[in-house]
Amino acid sequence: MAAYVDLGVAVDGVVARLVAGLELEFGRGAGEALAARFLEAEESDFVWDARMCERWLGAWKCGDDGERELDRVAVLGRLDGQWFAGVSIVDGDGQAQGLVARRACACESEAREAFAALR
Repeated sequence: MAAYVDLGVAVDGVVARLVAGLELEFGRGAGEALAARFLEAEESDFVWDARMCERWLGAWKCGDDGERELDRVAVLGRLDGQWFAGVSIVDGDGQAQGLVARRACACESEAREAFAALR
C-alpha cells in the first residue's frame, strides 16, 4: 500500500522572489543569472519544497556502507509557474538528499498523469 500526502499549497513565485533579493544584493541584471545558478545547484531542495503531493515509492539502495536509510518519494508540484513530476531521495528527517528525475509538464493534468505513473 502506498502512502499519499496532499500538501495542498503550491510554492509559486519563489524564483521571482529569489531574483528580486539577489538584485537588491548584487544589482540589476545579476539576479536572473545568479538565480539560475542557485536553482541548478539546489534543484533537489527547490523541487522538494515546491511539492504539492508526495507518494512513497520504496527504500533507496545507496552505494555507501548502508548506514543511512533513504527513501524514494514521487513528487508533484509547481515551481515558478511550471508543473513537474519527479522522484526525490529523502532521508528519515524528511530532508531532500537528491533528485533522481524531474519531468516538466505543460499543465496540472499532465503532471498528475506523470506523477501517477512513477514507480
